[in-house]
Amino acid sequence: QVQLVESGGGSVQAGGSLRLSCTAPGFTSHSCVMDWYRQAAGKQREWVSSISVDGSTTYADSVKGRFAISKDKYKDTVYLQMNSLKPEDTAMYSCNPQQSYAGRWYGTALCSKYWGQGTQVTVSS
Repeated sequence: QVQLVESGGGSVQAGGSLRLSCTAPGFTSHSCVMDWYRQAAGKQREWVSSISVDGSTTYADSVKGRFAISKDKYKDTVYLQMNSLKPEDTAMYSCNPQQSYAGRWYGTALCSKYWGQGTQVTVSS
């Protein structure tokens, strides 16, 4: 098991911005795909965005045009820039290294061995 650290969450008013970070040691060298997920209280976990090994990105329709995922391979860190936040974006956000993107398989078994605590985002109206 490898610990990753998510940070950057907080409380913000609707229309505001936050940038989340996820530092996962070794994810670059092990060619992991990185996902962001969120889970609101009482709701199912929801996929938010993914970034592949080559930097390709995908987004859930609910955040498209407002959120941007990026990564710094030298810091083994993935970011989620969240703009124009809405109350419905309130959730615990977590990053999830894994090996699949657009039907292709990447990386090593290490990609499935990360764990983290998540970071809470609260958006008030």
